[in-house]
Amino acid sequence: MVATPLGNLRDISARALEVLAQVDLIACEDTRRTAQLLTAHGISRPLVSYFEHNERARARELTEKLREGATIALVTDAGTPTISDPGYRLVRAALEAGCAVRSIPGPSAVTAALSISGLPTDRFAFEGFLPAGETARKAAIRELKRETRTMVFYEAARRLPKTLAEMAAEFGAAREAAVVREVSKRFEEVVRGGLGELARRWQDMPPKGEITLVVAGAPRAQAVAADGAGLTVEDLIGAGLEPRQAAKVIARLQGRSTREVYQEALTARRRPQHEP
Repeated sequence: MVATPLGNLRDISARALEVLAQVDLIACEDTRRTAQLLTAHGISRPLVSYFEHNERARARELTEKLREGATIALVTDAGTPTISDPGYRLVRAALEAGCAVRSIPGPSAVTAALSISGLPTDRFAFEGFLPAGETARKAAIRELKRETRTMVFYEAARRLPKTLAEMAAEFGAAREAAVVREVSKRFEEVVRGGLGELARRWQDMPPKGEITLVVAGAPRAQAVAADGAGLTVEDLIGAGLEPRQAAKVIARLQGRSTREVYQEALTARRRPQHEP
C-alpha cells in the first residue's frame, strides 16, 4: 500500500519511490494520473487499473499474481490507499491467501486537514463521505449530534453548502468548523468559522476543488443532554451544567415542571447514600 501525493508531486517519500521503481506491477485508480507521477520521478513500470467498479474482479486477479510470486504496489489517485478509496478487498484477499501486506506510509488528506484546522486533535473520528441522498445524509448528520470527538469528512464541492447548512441546523450554527480546500496544492485554502457562517459563505457559489471538512465535536454537556434516555440531574451536573439548568433540561425531556425535577434532585442529594 503506497501513499502518493495529494497534489504536490514532491510530497512522496524516498522509500515510496524506491518501492514503485522495483515492484513487478502497479495497480492504480487512474493509469494516466499515476503515469504522470512516475514520469515526474523517472520511473517506468507496468500499470493496471484498479478502481471502484472493477475492484472485486481485479482483487482476485492480483491475488493470484501474488501467489505466483509477483510484487505489486497499490496506489490511488492521491493519498493513502483504502482511506475512502479502493484497496480494502485486495488487502483482505491477499491476507486470506497468506501473502504479506506492507504499508509505505505518507500523505493523507484526513491528517493533513486535521493538523491545520485549529480544532482539537487528541481524539477524532473520520466519517469519510456522507450519503449523497438528502434523507440519508440528514439522518447520518443527526446520528453524529452527540459525537464529542472532532469529526473529519470528505465532501464533494458542489454539495458543501447544503451539508454545512444541514450541520448548522443539527449541531448549531456556532459549532466551529474548518473547510480545507485543495490541501498541499497551489490554491490551498483553509476557511474557519461557525457552521452557519460557513454555510452562508458558499450558499450562492460552491467552492471548487477537493474538500475536507473538519467539525468540532459536541461539548460534553450538550452531548449528554441530547441523549435524553435515562438521564438524571446528577448526570448533567457531572457534565458541567448548573443544578437549575440541569433540572430544566430533564424537565423538558420528561415533560415535567422544572420546579418538581429540581426539588426531587435536592431530596435525592440530601438522602444518605446507604438509604434505598
